[in-house]
Amino acid sequence: EVQLQASGGGLVQAGGSLRLSCAVSGLTFGNSAIAWFRQAPGKEREGVACIVSDNDDTVYSDSMKGRFTIASDNAKNTVYLQMNSLKSEDTAVYYCAADRTPLCSWHVKFDHWGQGTLVTVSS
Repeated sequence: EVQLQASGGGLVQAGGSLRLSCAVSGLTFGNSAIAWFRQAPGKEREGVACIVSDNDDTVYSDSMKGRFTIASDNAKNTVYLQMNSLKSEDTAVYYCAADRTPLCSWHVKFDHWGQGTLVTVSS
């Protein structure tokens, strides 16, 4: 059974930083696409960043480039999302998702999802 456990959300002031973690089990971690998505109140879910660690493949949504960094620790089967220079519009529930296809693309249908972790950025 594939399981994803997201953590690290919280309340942070605008301009601050936060690091989210996603612990993954039940699939070949390094050869799977692991991604972060987010959904803000009243908005559609959007992709944030994706990584396939064995391929050194990373993809970012354009609006997050330069502020967010995705990284993986294969020894811990954990993917991190470092978020810097946070803005109020980054307030959302952040989800991690996985797919066995070793390709980072927002066209991939991610089959496995974790519960969300809420990030609130105060202005």
